[in-house]
Amino acid sequence: MGLPWWSDTWDRPHPRLGRVSTGPKTVCAPASNLGPVTVIGLDDTDSRETGLCTTYVADQVATALEASGATVDRRLLVRCNPAVEHKTRGNAALAVHTDADPDLALSVLRDELDASRTSDPRTNPGGVVAACDPGAVPAAVATFSERAVRARLDRETARNLASDAGFETVTAGNGRGLIGALAAVGAWRAFDEWTRECISYRERDRWGTERDVDRGSVFDAAEQSYPTVWDTIDSVEERAVCVPRTPCPILHAVRGEDPEAVAAVAARIEGEPVAERATFVTNQGTDAHLQSVDSPAAVEAGRSYRLTADVTADPETREGGHVFFAVGEDGAALPCVAFEPTKRFRDRVRGLRTGDRVTVCGEVAGGTLKLEKFALRERVTTTEATPDCPRCGRSMSSAGRDQGYRCRDCKTSADGPVTVPLDRDLDPGWYEVPPCARRHVAKPLVRGGFDAPTHPER
Repeated sequence: MGLPWWSDTWDRPHPRLGRVSTGPKTVCAPASNLGPVTVIGLDDTDSRETGLCTTYVADQVATALEASGATVDRRLLVRCNPAVEHKTRGNAALAVHTDADPDLALSVLRDELDASRTSDPRTNPGGVVAACDPGAVPAAVATFSERAVRARLDRETARNLASDAGFETVTAGNGRGLIGALAAVGAWRAFDEWTRECISYRERDRWGTERDVDRGSVFDAAEQSYPTVWDTIDSVEERAVCVPRTPCPILHAVRGEDPEAVAAVAARIEGEPVAERATFVTNQGTDAHLQSVDSPAAVEAGRSYRLTADVTADPETREGGHVFFAVGEDGAALPCVAFEPTKRFRDRVRGLRTGDRVTVCGEVAGGTLKLEKFALRERVTTTEATPDCPRCGRSMSSAGRDQGYRCRDCKTSADGPVTVPLDRDLDPGWYEVPPCARRHVAKPLVRGGFDAPTHPER
């Protein structure tokens, strides 16, 4: 028989628990006697042709391990950098934390990846098996995980780090999935803020068909559980946000603060039969992708930022309904945009004025920041206006460049514009895109912890 379709590193002996390799490798610390001792990471098994998704494959890995007698401590769903070009919409990488023997874990991973094989040329799976506690991976791997959520990384770096740590890897296609797989392995050490998502999967023969979900039950469950469970619906757009529109195996996915709450909401949603249901620990809703910078000059394309600066150009609605404005500091300006799919959020953006002090958050692409949320810190309260004639009360006309204003009827004049109060209908505080437009990793205002008043969308 020939080699399996997986292209990669099965010739190295797998490191045993507690074993310290010689040479320059940075092998992970010995696993403890309690909790998970093996971490399995995988990514890029999504197929736009068959609708397969990586969360489902990860759940199959966990289920197969449990069927083999192993204990699965958690399923980890890590949203990586939403600004990279080679990604699905959510850019999810997955990890399974288990007490399974590493050899069993590798065997199960191979089998499930082989079972999920797809001919889609844009699908390039990768998998990693690490024989150590998820909180004791090498610091370099944890740093790689942080960067995977905030920057653009390459396969060679991932491959070298995995090799240095003594991790087993498997890949197919060009192996791009190895990046996310290694990021998922290191995420438990890299991050300390986690939420939950309960995913209900469809029966296989229904994949790719229209979903049968009772919208009334979704809206009822969402109302009863808010704000502990969030982004289940968009009440203004009347959309069941938790129900995907792609041909993937997911029937619905419920996000929130704790496993009991999200599972309870999922159980209350009526519709077609649920084949399987699993709750994931995830970095969704945490803003883990945002980096703080002090100037527009510091931003780079393909990353997401948090920047405080002054509005330098009033909002302008352009073709397609997109709303643009600019912020700047020390002569550097950064265009910002609220796209049409952000719906009512654009009205908040239209309420900004030149001179307002704001904090903007979002991805930078093509030199423009795509707004996810913003905070109005200090607002302009006055504006300059053409003076009125003190005799007739009508608005004066310009008398020419640098010559002030003049009333042509009364012959009165004024040296320049006058300062008048500006009527503002936008209060200071945080504003966000609605649930129907929110990125998975973006933090909803309802979760709290923000440094100013919030105006949540629901």
